[in-house]
Amino acid sequence: MSANRQTLKGKMDTGRRKQQQAALPLVILLLAALLLQACAGGPAPTTPPAVETGAAVPETGNESEQPGEAAGPTTGQEDNVFRVAMQPIVQTAPALISSDSEVLVANHVYDYLVDIDPQSNLIPRLATDWQVSDDGLTYTFQLAEGVTFHDGSPFSAEDVVWTFERLRDPANGFATQSLYANIASIEATSDLEVTFPLNEPNPFFLYDLSDNHALILKAGTADPSGFNGTGPFMVSDYRPEDRIIMQANPDYFIAGQPALDGLEIIFFADETAAVDALRSGQVDLAMRMSTALFESLMNEPGITTVEVPTNGFDLIRLRADTEPGNDPRVIQALKLSTDRQAIFMLVQQGYGAVGRDSPIGPLYASYYTEETPLPERDVEAARQLLAEAGYEDGLQFDLHTPDTGNRPDLAVVIQEQWAAAGIDVNVIVEPESVYYGDDGWLEVQLGITGWGSRPYPQFYLDVMLACDAIWNEAHFCDEELDQLIQTAGTTLDEEERAAAYAEIQRILIERGPVIIPYFFAQFAAIDSRYQNFELKAFAGRTDFRELTLAP
Repeated sequence: MSANRQTLKGKMDTGRRKQQQAALPLVILLLAALLLQACAGGPAPTTPPAVETGAAVPETGNESEQPGEAAGPTTGQEDNVFRVAMQPIVQTAPALISSDSEVLVANHVYDYLVDIDPQSNLIPRLATDWQVSDDGLTYTFQLAEGVTFHDGSPFSAEDVVWTFERLRDPANGFATQSLYANIASIEATSDLEVTFPLNEPNPFFLYDLSDNHALILKAGTADPSGFNGTGPFMVSDYRPEDRIIMQANPDYFIAGQPALDGLEIIFFADETAAVDALRSGQVDLAMRMSTALFESLMNEPGITTVEVPTNGFDLIRLRADTEPGNDPRVIQALKLSTDRQAIFMLVQQGYGAVGRDSPIGPLYASYYTEETPLPERDVEAARQLLAEAGYEDGLQFDLHTPDTGNRPDLAVVIQEQWAAAGIDVNVIVEPESVYYGDDGWLEVQLGITGWGSRPYPQFYLDVMLACDAIWNEAHFCDEELDQLIQTAGTTLDEEERAAAYAEIQRILIERGPVIIPYFFAQFAAIDSRYQNFELKAFAGRTDFRELTLAP
């Protein structure tokens, strides 16, 4: 099978709606309401928790510096150092990273065995070529020659074996355990060849090997947070509350890469501050911003705005294992109280696509279907269902949301829409690093989660919606859904897989535990002097290896 085989195709229409200008005043009012609500809810943490990596934390430099402030005069342009504004990071060990900023750091310090390009095609990285047996059970990879880790030691097949054995070892408790449970064994068949026999076929196995956590470490690494990768940049300074500074790897195995002399990722807890830093020239790139901030940069001199379609989505979910979510009538009432089209226009301003309560979005053209109609918003029917469930006087919820992107805006619109059905929502906004830290997002009763775009749909089903999924945040289990997920993830028959995905979408619309009102576009804004910038749907996987500063 060719290394460049494209198994997923499709483009999502990102046409903007003309009504967006009319929607802006309401968004402003809703944001004002959010600020008042957040203040009423008590103080929220303003800085991420300490980095828990098991290793000594590097010195932070000048203690008077504030996170996101430039340390002295800006010399990035003269030194060909590219400066990126991102949220603070908490985890540095590749197996534990989760946020876009953590993935972005790791993606430039380490290498994947197999990577994906901005169009979701599989491409070589440490593996230069691969073959798949006719029965789909054996994958053999040829590895790049002359690769070294940043400490100077040579890379070999043993490093690949050690990395994936570690990721799938149940004793380590990593999220990747279930992702790689289907691997029968991992064998170094030569110094530069590694073979993966599987227990059963997995048509998405190559994509699984490109998972965000699947970065190759040196065999026997004692401190996985120590930044010893084979990647294009080497960490020279890490200040947890401020920035991470990298220099180009002079021995990188791909000729001519990276084109930059260095990379500096500066931490901003506030999106507006990050955008202001881009305007002032303190940084060269800002990603993952709200629609309003993105549009404010569209006509800014010297700045190029970029948007790409994604299958990323924000979802609202209620835990199904405790009251009141364990009564199916309650989640149905929440669905009937929700106007997805209005949310799409108010929150997304027409960028992206309307959601249908399923993670299988229009970007997956071969699998996406609109055969099952979404329920029309019906507030009276929602009230009736709540009364039948024993909640004649309505319900009260705390709605937890991270502070990034359009998620606070979504929370306010949901608050307004559900109020009409007698559902009183108290919005609690938390820093993203705090919200996802220590898996607290999995425990809250009602929450909003931002799921980054993935190149194939099976990922979401396996890790989010299957009964035993590692991130089953709704604590939901449906035997029919589980069987369909198993079929879709193992069959080599494309027609059978498409049929299974269609049924999965039907079940999630009719009785699923999540509300997905939209698929968002990914936004970025970059100094116009830079060339060869390609934004990926999952912003943290955006690659700076070929980025250059125009002469």
